[in-house]
Amino acid sequence: MDIVTVLKADHRNVEQFFSQIESSSDRALKTKERLFLEIKKELTIHMMAEEKILYPRMLDIPELRKAAFEANEEHRLVKQLLDETSELVCGSEQWNAKLKVIKDLVRHHVQEEEGEIFKKLRHSLSSAVLNEMGSAVAEIKSKSRPTPTNGDARTAV
Repeated sequence: MDIVTVLKADHRNVEQFFSQIESSSDRALKTKERLFLEIKKELTIHMMAEEKILYPRMLDIPELRKAAFEANEEHRLVKQLLDETSELVCGSEQWNAKLKVIKDLVRHHVQEEEGEIFKKLRHSLSSAVLNEMGSAVAEIKSKSRPTPTNGDARTAV
């Protein structure tokens, strides 16, 4: 599977978590906290894979070089906000505000990737290279997700 397909699947997955958290009632704090932890876990793994596989390749493509630097900065901000939000009381006004900013940053980032970056990437690289990159991202993701032990079906964050 090529890298664009893998990353788009990640985008849909995180968007589902954002939609679920948005539709949760203000009193569903355990649900919101669980969903936030899923968002944080998925975004952390996704960003790590992009930073190790996608962005270095983008730096070598003149028309994507600037976008690689911008995307890295967006990641830095999202990571900072995820960490700050983790320290707050779930459902508080500040927690809700930070979560909204995270969601807005991620949605903007996804629009840029899916609107321009992925098209230019597919135009600039062969399908064989895109498939190799997709395999590398899938490998990073599989190594970053702990496997359940002792019959525990939950995944650690």
